[in-house]
Amino acid sequence: MHICGWFEIPVKDMGRAMKFYEQSFDVSFTLSEMGPVKMAMFPMKEKEPGATGALVQGAEYKPSHDGCLLYFTVNSIEDSLKKIKDKGGKTLSEKKSIGQYGFIATFEDSEGNKVALHAKH
Repeated sequence: MHICGWFEIPVKDMGRAMKFYEQSFDVSFTLSEMGPVKMAMFPMKEKEPGATGALVQGAEYKPSHDGCLLYFTVNSIEDSLKKIKDKGGKTLSEKKSIGQYGFIATFEDSEGNKVALHAKH
């Protein structure tokens, strides 16, 4: 069992954020509301390792570069950074080696969050 089972990415504009992540990572969302909080759930793959989560919009959720850093696993950091830039995101740090563990990079999403990428190659 992985220690992390769920993540939430704060958003200011749910429609804009959904479009950004759908087009940057080829995912689709399931919308839900829990009281005053809107959630767009990332797809869950029950038989695959890793956590899932949601884009969340509510009074206590504020996009930021500070705090925890979430890493998305991708096949190609270069291709992902290009898609992210094309969809309105910004590269914060270019691809860099982390030795035997692969490569990482960071970007700013459409909402102002700092998010990271990880790839084996």
